[in-house]
Amino acid sequence: MFRKIKQWRENRILARSPYTTQSWQQTMKALPILNLLDEEQQHRLCELATLFLHQKEISGAQEFEVTENVKQLIALQACLPILNLGLDWYKGWTSIIVYPAAFRRESTEIDEFGVAHTKSHNLSGEAWLRGPVVLAWTDTEHAGARDGNNVVIHEFVHKLDMLNGRANGFPPMQPGMDHKVWAEVMSDAFADFQVNRKEGLDRYGATNPAEFFAVLSEVFFETPVLLFEAYPKVYELMAEFYVQHPL
Repeated sequence: MFRKIKQWRENRILARSPYTTQSWQQTMKALPILNLLDEEQQHRLCELATLFLHQKEISGAQEFEVTENVKQLIALQACLPILNLGLDWYKGWTSIIVYPAAFRRESTEIDEFGVAHTKSHNLSGEAWLRGPVVLAWTDTEHAGARDGNNVVIHEFVHKLDMLNGRANGFPPMQPGMDHKVWAEVMSDAFADFQVNRKEGLDRYGATNPAEFFAVLSEVFFETPVLLFEAYPKVYELMAEFYVQHPL
């Protein structure tokens, strides 16, 4: 009964959506990454993105204007990782904030002598635990170009990672997945990546396991051949986790 009610509600949202099929198709043309999907998958992605925009609020910072095209561009890429998982994987938060360009964030670190140091960083995106996803439009606008770099996917993968606590590269597993296998494969690959460069894999992934998972997820969806060549076991794990095979 609950499933029928949910389906009825979603159908109403889709029927009343202000976004047309033509507007979705036009937006998809700007995202070569979606060329890896067949027609049926693209249709489901657009529907999922429509439901996503009904649930989430996208707002601009520093006078950035959030147009309908901006919303659709973000929604399509944000929903790609959960295409076969569902919107429940983005539960517990509602806000997406878009800056016109890289934004500054200060952090405090304690050194080995107990002295606090304040550092300033320019960021293209960040995801907060139980809080918003923050994106810089200059990096978001040209994401999805199949170059292995995608700030939208990166930050929304952090949200998946945070479903069971702070991001640590160990998101909730799919039914039937072996937690020990995930830990072993990802740990071995991360240790290797810290000392060996791999073609098409951003060195930022060597920062910590959470960034490693997010960076490799970008490559999984954008340039999957490079991930398979670098770490075939990781590719297979991600295919099982995301229930997708972009190759």
